[in-house]
Amino acid sequence: MTLPPFALSADQAGSLPAALPLYATATGTPDGQAVPDEVVDSRGEAYLDRFIAQVGRPTLTPYLPPAERATGAGVMICPGGAYRGVAIDKEGHDIARWLNSFGVAGFVLKYRSPSPERGPDCRPDGPWRDAQAGLRLIRAQAAAWGLRPDALGVMGFSAGAHLAATVSTLTCLDSAAGEAPCPRPAFTILIYPVISMTVPGLCHEGSCTNLLGKGAPEDLRQRFSCECQVTPETPPAFLAQTQDDAVPVANSILYYQALARSGVPAEMHLYPEGGHGYGLRRRGLGIDAWPEHCREWILRRLA
Repeated sequence: MTLPPFALSADQAGSLPAALPLYATATGTPDGQAVPDEVVDSRGEAYLDRFIAQVGRPTLTPYLPPAERATGAGVMICPGGAYRGVAIDKEGHDIARWLNSFGVAGFVLKYRSPSPERGPDCRPDGPWRDAQAGLRLIRAQAAAWGLRPDALGVMGFSAGAHLAATVSTLTCLDSAAGEAPCPRPAFTILIYPVISMTVPGLCHEGSCTNLLGKGAPEDLRQRFSCECQVTPETPPAFLAQTQDDAVPVANSILYYQALARSGVPAEMHLYPEGGHGYGLRRRGLGIDAWPEHCREWILRRLA
């Protein structure tokens, strides 16, 4: 059996690090109803490749590199899943182990799936709040985990990349908890990202509908269109995507162009083929090179 890079065999699920709850009390619906059970769908028979739908209990799973290899940098990872759930292994745990291989700590964010059943606190702002809470938790533990406060980035895939871009651009939110937004991440990594929720033909309607609801007003779509929220204070970014992606490659291009207009450093790698949702999988295509390009970019940021 050949495992994908940094994947674990299916019988190693018990070896994963412990997940930390993001909140002191369980999240639920406003009227006190129970949070729906999460649904775990295994996509791999021989190795861990799970999709967790209906996420209602947000967590953060830390992966710390060996002390002799640690760079002091950390990356919070937002797996994709069209805001219906999270591809927790191939776009989460596998990515954290890859980051550890070159001395960067990885933190896998399992964020809530926004739905009307959980009320307005979760749709549309639940994932954003969870990402902010994840960053706060990492910053609070930075000294204990050997992290440099100025070297904490965020990374995402597909809709998780939209969340990573959102936490990199949005700074104002009327929080029910009354918490002020935490500082922006130092850098952003977006792999086959969902970005725009306004441009016709570019919006990934599944992600948009799951996050904002059907028939979302234009001002809400505008707020969550990350290319519209870029400023000179937006963190530098690395982007990778393919021309034949089901999420139009123009999403990456729009974000890159917005960064360029604001004078924000960015590196973008576009490839002719590879589709969507591959994570670290290698298939003999040009897109197989994105992890090495990204690793080099991260290490240059830390130099």
